[in-house]
Amino acid sequence: MKPNEGSTVIGKSVIVRGELSGNEDLYMDGDLEGTITLTDSRLTIGPNARVVADINVRDLVVFGKLTGNVRASGRIELRQSAVVNGDLFASRLSIEESAVVQGKVELLAPVAAAPAAAMEPASGSSFELELRA
Repeated sequence: MKPNEGSTVIGKSVIVRGELSGNEDLYMDGDLEGTITLTDSRLTIGPNARVVADINVRDLVVFGKLTGNVRASGRIELRQSAVVNGDLFASRLSIEESAVVQGKVELLAPVAAAPAAAMEPASGSSFELELRA
């Protein structure tokens, strides 16, 4: 997996503890424990990453391990190597075969030009989900 051009990269040997925020795309392949806030950006959790955090982003792509709740104003993509334990809230969700998910999933109706916290649940789109390989 190669980071998108223009993304900030946190390598696999880096360990972060605390609050991470910013306004640009981030490729995280190390360990992180805390919170991640990238409300206008994409976060990619690489295949070597181990993230224990509550996350608030525009878009999220997961290849590695994630424990925590995610709120995305856009799309969440769980690739085949993803292991996620936590609740997911997003407008769109994509799960590849062999991805592991344990938690609640709620698909939210997108609200034009509103922050992620203002998104409203779409009627009949909440469900509990546990997928295992």
